[in-house]
Amino acid sequence: MNKAMTEIEQFSDAVEQQFKIDRTLLSFEEYLETVKSKPHRHLRSSAQYLVDLFKFYGTKQIELPTGKLTRYCLFDMPFAQGANKVIGQEKIQEQIFQCLKNFSRQGQTNKLILLHGPNGSAKSSIVRCIMDAMEDYSKESDGALYTFNWIFPNKVPGKEQIGFSESEDGTNSKVSFAHLDAEEIDARIPSEMHDHPLFLLPANERLTFIDSIFPEGLRGEKNFYLSHYLHSGDLSQKNRKIFDALLASYNGKLKEVLKHIQVERFYLSKRYRRGAATIEPQLSVDAKMQQVTADKTLASLPKALQHVSLFEPNGPLVSANRGLIEYADLLKRPVEAFKYLLSTVETSNVEMDSFVLHLDMVLIASTNDTYLDAFKEHPDFASFKGRIELVKVPYLLHYQQEKEIYKQVINEKILGKHIAPHAIEIAAFWGVLTRMRRNDPERHPKAISALIKDLTPLEKLQLYDTGATPERLTRQEERLLRQNLPELYRETLNYPNYEGRFGASARELKAILLSAAHHENYTFLSPESVLQEIAQLLTTKSVYPFLQQDIVGKFHDHKAFLEHTRELYLNMLDNEIRDSMGLTANHSELKLFTRYVEHVSHWVKKEKIWDAVANKYIDSDLQLMEEIEEVLMSKKEKVSDFRHSIISTIAAKALESPDEKPDYTIIFRTFLAQLKNDFFEKRRSVIIRMNTNFLKHSAQEPYKLEAKEVEHCEKMLHCLQERYGYNLDSARSAVAFLMKNRYEGENDRKIV
Repeated sequence: MNKAMTEIEQFSDAVEQQFKIDRTLLSFEEYLETVKSKPHRHLRSSAQYLVDLFKFYGTKQIELPTGKLTRYCLFDMPFAQGANKVIGQEKIQEQIFQCLKNFSRQGQTNKLILLHGPNGSAKSSIVRCIMDAMEDYSKESDGALYTFNWIFPNKVPGKEQIGFSESEDGTNSKVSFAHLDAEEIDARIPSEMHDHPLFLLPANERLTFIDSIFPEGLRGEKNFYLSHYLHSGDLSQKNRKIFDALLASYNGKLKEVLKHIQVERFYLSKRYRRGAATIEPQLSVDAKMQQVTADKTLASLPKALQHVSLFEPNGPLVSANRGLIEYADLLKRPVEAFKYLLSTVETSNVEMDSFVLHLDMVLIASTNDTYLDAFKEHPDFASFKGRIELVKVPYLLHYQQEKEIYKQVINEKILGKHIAPHAIEIAAFWGVLTRMRRNDPERHPKAISALIKDLTPLEKLQLYDTGATPERLTRQEERLLRQNLPELYRETLNYPNYEGRFGASARELKAILLSAAHHENYTFLSPESVLQEIAQLLTTKSVYPFLQQDIVGKFHDHKAFLEHTRELYLNMLDNEIRDSMGLTANHSELKLFTRYVEHVSHWVKKEKIWDAVANKYIDSDLQLMEEIEEVLMSKKEKVSDFRHSIISTIAAKALESPDEKPDYTIIFRTFLAQLKNDFFEKRRSVIIRMNTNFLKHSAQEPYKLEAKEVEHCEKMLHCLQERYGYNLDSARSAVAFLMKNRYEGENDRKIV
């Protein structure tokens, strides 16, 4: 046997083994035993199934300066190695989960979940993640779903006659036809609506069976609620006609009818429209029917069915039964095209030409706010209002999260070229700034209303992202602002023009990054080309509604935001390039600040400090403290207040985490940055000379430099490459950009 054949044998054995483990095909009797073993799993409605889906992948707590959130891990796409995961939007995840829990408790999905927000805010991505998770979950034992097929056996020469032939006692000799081989079957009719197998039991017997498998009190303890679908539902019209015809043929013997049942495990799939379907904007009805008996492949049906007209419905509503259906851009369709949802959402029924479809599915839709605003003016909105659960999906307002969106889809493997550090970050930074909205100071306590009134978009971005407060504030004002930050963040979400409704979308920013990647002046994705693409976008005001907003104070000033972004980029360059020069040991500012805190602590306690060199106790070093405070203190602050606030901040952190030593790099991040900048500002001329040497050394026609200068340039390049991710071209471009825009006129010779 050759190698390929051996591999096929191995694959075959693995598939066969998995088939048996998954219990893909069962007789009706075997299925009832399966239900008894895991009643909660097999008696779930679609809403209960999705609740369990959310729980199956687990949760994790996300702590942001704006508050604590629960993230449902299914949106991290663990089953796809994180590909195309949803970044952020934890609040929306929680709202969807709460809707599903409400449907579960009520026993019926009685509302349409309508995700609304600006274009490109991840509405479709959220639904896609849920559908992908459903597909993966249905393959797990916890996510098993079953429906059934009708099996009609044939007559095989030399074998016992099976099918409608009866033994002397009037019954079929076979216990079940579920496991017959293919050549023994004349016809196999699937259940197009994935009907629940328990519908094959008459209503009273079904409820008796369900009650029998729940020990007393278990249902309440598990918070399990029998759905209206399983309590009062019934077979589809086609299955009902087959069932009734067989029951009559067997003179009312139910067990004979059930021999024709093959219970089959089915797997959810959006691609094949099994329990998951998406309806795009269109002008046709979402369900229709076709005659089954017109199909010649079913000509071998038993005589009892040959004169029964069998019709089966089809379409997205049918395909999505027992799962999830998505109405993409729902309000782009004329109201008449989805008016049937008024009754469908409330009753889970759809009126067809000759029968009624009884559905069990979760309905979710998406729309942008412009269409929703128009729909609210429509006469029919009042009727829909009570049948819709509105879930607001704004743009992201956290800069770090926004960055992750683009890192997923724009990388060196996809672009085929180097991506310079900060190219993606500055696009995200500018995008988030465009989404900021001015808060109303009157809605907050008087103690912080003045602080909120003066907040700029840049300061709000930093507050939301890291909790960093404006440097102009006192320590007391900083604490007060941080304490009220969660309420500040939530405030504008209640406005019609909420924060995150307007601004640059992720789609637009991706387009900017892709255009910048193909800039003719760069062989790599350069931050400078990104800045140029943003500047170009600002000239097309008529194309982008967010550019047409009136400037309110410092908000919606998108040209100013571009300057802020440019300044941020220069600051990042300055820090990285100065660090790469090796002028000072890493964290020297931390050592200096730690020494300052030690002296301040003794000054506050009015104690002397031990000097190990002098071998005696001495007073706190006033000169050291004053030099540090000259850099760190705001002009309106008193020295004593500043020193006491430093010690109070450390004490507060110690109380919060008594087992951990206060981390100054986190608590006093802003102060450490100020000390670092002050250190380098005093060495400005040295920095200019070293940058100039670097540009000379990296030029195509190198200038003559001393051996020591060349060695330093090589070390500087190595650090930029290894520590920060530059290559030679992007490092040279970055240094040239910094020199031109921050040090121009101060260097002896301009190198481009």
